[in-house]
Amino acid sequence: MDKVFTIRTVLFITVIVLCFTDLISPALALILGFIFSATLGFPLDHYRDKVTSHLLKISVVGLAFGLHIEEAVKASEEAILITVLSIATTLSLGWGIARLLGINTKISHLISSGTAICGGSAIATISPVIKAETKDITIALAIVFFLNALALFVFPVVGNYLHLSQHDFGLWSAIAIHDTSSVVGAASRYGEEALKIATTVKLSRALWIIPVAILSSFLFKSKESKVKIPWFILGFVVVVILNTYIPFFETSHIDKGFFFIAKKMLIVSLFLIGGGLSFKAIKNEGWKPIFLGSFLWIFISISSLYFILHFK
Repeated sequence: MDKVFTIRTVLFITVIVLCFTDLISPALALILGFIFSATLGFPLDHYRDKVTSHLLKISVVGLAFGLHIEEAVKASEEAILITVLSIATTLSLGWGIARLLGINTKISHLISSGTAICGGSAIATISPVIKAETKDITIALAIVFFLNALALFVFPVVGNYLHLSQHDFGLWSAIAIHDTSSVVGAASRYGEEALKIATTVKLSRALWIIPVAILSSFLFKSKESKVKIPWFILGFVVVVILNTYIPFFETSHIDKGFFFIAKKMLIVSLFLIGGGLSFKAIKNEGWKPIFLGSFLWIFISISSLYFILHFK
């Protein structure tokens, strides 16, 4: 027993350390967490949810060091209409389908938010606001990460088939692909101009996490409680403002350091979240969350492409 415990602890610490390298991606961290929990079990598992919650909140604040208000506003000037329409439509459609099919409201909201804004980062931000359970977060992340991986290969093929311009492809990928990493991956395969447009538009899209998080706190508040804006959302806003208007952060490269640490802490969080998933939880939720995520992704992909080609 002691030997198993020692091996488990060493492996656990090893994975945590590797999360701070480039060897473990967010999706891989989620999978490793699931495998680790199912085979060896997490050390001090009763603390996992609490630690995960704190890590997620701190990570969200740190991720704000990767954003500049002026750059985001400038990047959003051209894409503001399609950005607002796509976010509003995706959230509304997700809510409607969830009610129609009787899907767990927290899972459906996380999937909708991840699809509407920026994938895993949005889910990580919204989940503490609505007090989502670990299984809800994990299922939503798993669906979004799978569709992200699919988009990485599908989008360049469709773009070439339709002979999309660099500009149109960059805009399309920023709107319709969930995570920034997959947006960058797909756009870089298409061309330098597409990559530049995609990254700037995605940057502006990420700022919508703030109003959506505040909206979520209203939607999921209990009748007895008052609406409270979570401290980490306020922290996110403060850091974005400081990072934009205080040159010291950029000139000293402190912003890059904090942003790097925040991204790696988010990966550690995903490893811990993966440990909360079980086959029983997946079976209990069934096919409906997968259908919701797939439908929303296909809808936003087709509708945003049509909008770009006909109304830009």
